[in-house]
Amino acid sequence: MIRKATAMIVRQNLGELLNEVRYRGDSVLVTKGGKPVAALIDIELFEKISVMRAAFDRMVSGLSSAFQDADEQAVMEDIAKAVKAARKR
Repeated sequence: MIRKATAMIVRQNLGELLNEVRYRGDSVLVTKGGKPVAALIDIELFEKISVMRAAFDRMVSGLSSAFQDADEQAVMEDIAKAVKAARKR
């Protein structure tokens, strides 16, 4: 379950919220001024996100290297063609 809590509530009840995250698998969306600013998530989810982010960063780096010398206009045309073909499916 994802629940919202203001930053003040989080400060006042951090121990309780950490237990909810750890033992119940809940997540807490921390808000400040009505806007989301942070989240409390269990460590397993955090580790999965970290692994996915590292893989994404490696992929971006590889693509950047592969297309380093490519003509930008040609790449944009290839992307447009691929998008058009995918939408026809």
